[in-house]
Amino acid sequence: MAHLVLMEDSVDEHVARWSSFWKNEPAFAPEVEGALVRMKHIQRWIDRADLAIFNEGFTVQDYKTLHVLMVQPWPTEATPAQLAEAANVTRAAMTSRLDRLDEAGLITRQMDGVDRRRVIVKPTQKGREMWSKHIFKGMAVDQRALGALSHDELKQLNDLLRKVMLALEE
Repeated sequence: MAHLVLMEDSVDEHVARWSSFWKNEPAFAPEVEGALVRMKHIQRWIDRADLAIFNEGFTVQDYKTLHVLMVQPWPTEATPAQLAEAANVTRAAMTSRLDRLDEAGLITRQMDGVDRRRVIVKPTQKGREMWSKHIFKGMAVDQRALGALSHDELKQLNDLLRKVMLALEE
């Protein structure tokens, strides 16, 4: 695999500083530092761009909650506990999010007919439309973030990241 260096970015300066500082430290791996810092910077750029999509009436947290409801592994409904786990937030935080979405008419909450202690959350048509509107805006942000790569380079990047993920999942 050919190694192509186009030009230096801001992370190269960071890695150079650390390489100078740790020049006699074999535990420091400049390539690892560079890759991880670049991934963090890319994700931070995407997070900032995603925030610009939302307004005060519909927050990124509202979107993420609708998203886990729309793409979760259950049919088209979930319990608040399932959503909290999928969104990686506390149950209390999820209750607050669901209150906002319910008040906005984006979800419904109903008692389970079999187990009345269980609440079932479903998206409304308005909720589905709001999610759909924002997911495509988010896709545009993601594509802009990785727009410097060709289709073949994106496949190569995915192959490399998959290799890392498989090693971490062992």
